[in-house]
Amino acid sequence: DVVEILRLVLETAGYEVAAANSAPEALDKVPGFCPDLILLDVMMPDGTEGFQFVWKLRNEFPAELADTPIIVLSAIHGTTKLRFYPEQSDGTYRAGEFLPVQGFIDKPAEPEMLLKRIEQVLQMWRK
Repeated sequence: DVVEILRLVLETAGYEVAAANSAPEALDKVPGFCPDLILLDVMMPDGTEGFQFVWKLRNEFPAELADTPIIVLSAIHGTTKLRFYPEQSDGTYRAGEFLPVQGFIDKPAEPEMLLKRIEQVLQMWRK
């Protein structure tokens, strides 16, 4: 249901959307779709597949795909003490360094806020 709601929000805003329900499915779709941005949930049907997706994309794909900006949209911060995308340096990692993504949004996200963050990341990435 969440995927369909996000699809409607994004398509209504003029974005072309390709959805995947697992990390392997998403990794298979990336080369043919060549996305401008990936909106990713960490928790997928087989657990924390989102983490593996990020590392495989960043390390096993050609640069033009590996460098695709990723925004993580997840409820994991609301359900665990895990913090994998610090907003500030924690002394060990700089902001955003631990998980190489361009943004993190806690679920549930308001559509306006989600669209604003997507546009911010796309604008920064196009420069």
